[in-house]
Amino acid sequence: MIGILIPVHNEEALLAECLDAAMIAASHPGLQGEQVQILVVLDSCTDGSARIARAYPVHSLHVQARNVGHARGVGARHLLNQGVRWISCTDADSRVAPDWLVAQLALGADAVCGTVTVDTWSEDFDPAAQIRYQQAYQAREGHRHIHGANLGISAGAYVQAGGFEPLPRHEDVQLVRNLERSGASIAWSHTPQVITSARLDCRVEGGFGDYLKSLMQAP
Repeated sequence: MIGILIPVHNEEALLAECLDAAMIAASHPGLQGEQVQILVVLDSCTDGSARIARAYPVHSLHVQARNVGHARGVGARHLLNQGVRWISCTDADSRVAPDWLVAQLALGADAVCGTVTVDTWSEDFDPAAQIRYQQAYQAREGHRHIHGANLGISAGAYVQAGGFEPLPRHEDVQLVRNLERSGASIAWSHTPQVITSARLDCRVEGGFGDYLKSLMQAP
């Protein structure tokens, strides 16, 4: 069994599109019928996110931590207890490609760090900042980007590395560093595709949204 792990904090505007895409990926014929469990971890949600999740055939957990590392860690433990062999992580403001899971597994690594493609740029994001983003981002094989929106880990490698730490930011980066230290094989690939939002009202301080903001402030 494969697990898809999605932490959520007040994502009613984008969660439905995220779950639609995850369900398509979970039913890809390349998986040859292997069961996929989609898990939504609702962290301190005060909007309609829980209602949206209930409308889909997905599993949900509720936590009150306001901490993405904690939410991912709780979700990963739940999936491991369900017997998954692989955990694929994405974010609630992102849409995975139909062959996302197939592409991750085909790389044959202990973990996969994928790239992201930014969705429609906000009107607040000026053209100069877009150019700076495109110049800095390495959308290619062998890149060194780490995104919680496009990360896959085998169950064994995850446990060996100690799992997600309860960090309020960069929990994905810390996990990958721990995977490297544990000797896990990591594929840095542009093949597994994920589209993510370019919103500037980010849910995690110091996350992707704040990186985009920093490009707006560059000279």
